[in-house]
Order: sequence, then C-alpha cells, then structure tokens
Amino acid sequence: MEFEKWQALGNDYVIINADDLPWDLNPQRVQRICDPHFGVGSDGILLIEKSEDPGYVASLRIFNPDGSEAELSGNGAREAILYLRKHDWTDADTFTIMTASGPVTPTITSERTCAVAMGRATTTSKDYPEGSAAGTGSLSSGDRDWKFQHVSIGNPQCAIEAGADLEELDLGRIGPGIENNVVFPNRTNVSFYRVSGSRVRARIFERGVGETLSSGTGASGAAVAAFLGGTPSPITVELDGGELLVEITPELDVTLTGWAEPIAAGRLAPEMMAALAELGH
Repeated sequence: MEFEKWQALGNDYVIINADDLPWDLNPQRVQRICDPHFGVGSDGILLIEKSEDPGYVASLRIFNPDGSEAELSGNGAREAILYLRKHDWTDADTFTIMTASGPVTPTITSERTCAVAMGRATTTSKDYPEGSAAGTGSLSSGDRDWKFQHVSIGNPQCAIEAGADLEELDLGRIGPGIENNVVFPNRTNVSFYRVSGSRVRARIFERGVGETLSSGTGASGAAVAAFLGGTPSPITVELDGGELLVEITPELDVTLTGWAEPIAAGRLAPEMMAALAELGH
C-alpha cells in the first residue's frame, strides 16, 4: 500500500488513498501506522476518497494517532488539499472537499500555500452543552482555575488566555484535565494563548494527541477567542511550528491561510501489511 507523509508547521500526517486499502482503517491499525517505532510515525492519518457527489473533489477523513476520528484539522486539510492538487485530482484553484464537519473550500495560492474557508465559528455547540450563549466558563486543572472560551470551528476548542505565564505552562500536566473535563462530553482541544497587538502566541494541546507543534483549528480557536476579546482581524497566530494567518468576519466566518509540503512517499512492506491485517481480528 502506497502512502505519502506531509507536514504543515511540524504537524505531520500520513496520507492514504482509500482505494488502496485492502481492509477498514480501524483504531488499532491507525495506532500502529502512526507509531514512531513500529509504524511510519505521524500525528495522524488523512484518508482521501473520490466523492460520489460531483460538487466535491474528494471526501476527507482525519484520524488521530490514538485511533479516534477528528471532525476537522486545519493543517491536515491543507496537506490533503495540496496533495489533491499535486496528484491532479483537480486543476481548479478553488474547489470544495467534504469532511466530517461539513464542506471545506480552499483557494490555492501557490504550490505550497492555500487559504481555507473553515466555515463559521460558534460559541455554542453539542460539545459544550451546558455552556452559555457566550461560550465562556471556568474549570480546574493542574491545581489551578482557568477561565476559558469555547469555540466550535469544525471541532471543539477550549481557548484559554494565559498571559505572561504561557511559555512556562506544563501542558502535559494541565492539558489532560481540560481535554477530558466533564463539561466537554466529546473531549476538547485546548489552546493557551497570549495577545500582543494583532498577533497571538498560542500553544496547543490537541485532543487524542497531546501537545503539538501546531494546529490549524487550534490556531483558529485562539484567534476567534482573541477576536471576541477585541483583537482586530486579520490575526497572525504564532505557534511552535510557525505562523498562520486567520481572518475573521463579524459573523465569525474563518479563513485560515498557511503552507504545507510533502516529506516522503513510500510503500508499506509486506510484513507490515500482514501485521495490520491481523489487527482486524
């Protein structure tokens, strides 16, 4: 089975064409492929498939390395989008793909960059069912109380303005208690951020992953929270892996602009394929 590995700001994914799969991509197989020692190693898998609807170039499913399925990934979506263009799935600069969170429409701006219309962010969702219309709340984790802003942008985001303490935070200690807090029945992604003018510095604790170098939806969540707090759009979000540009309308429509590029292409060895086949039993 052939695959490619791509990265965007250090957020790396294995891309697989669904037509090449000889079996279902179950959680155990996802975990094995993503394992850095027993597999290819990645932050997740992007599974692309030709869409039966002519309005969409492809459908995209996104898997976390723990085997769970994500609704959307901003970095992963860019990687899949630029992969589709590179492999001639479309010659259009603007097109639409379908994800678990709904349609996503990118505009390709160069061989390695694109602007992605991520949809309309909201402060209310099924992922924070007891929340107020404003989406604000507070919780405790790591022996501290945290005020947060819930944002739904294809997936759940919990954005926390951390101020001057941002760089010293131990996300490995604090993050799990927020990700798995009872107020978020489907778990949540967490972004800790600091605002300086029109720039936001953010650190990301991703659901099913842990702390990551970057996250497109996490950057969007932090930017929307900053925007709601008075920061004007467009907002440059600085992540450990690089920068993304987030544009937000008064209605909270979000456009995310950034880059992605391939790392390697390869084929899983027969021994690996046999091991993966056994994980279906």
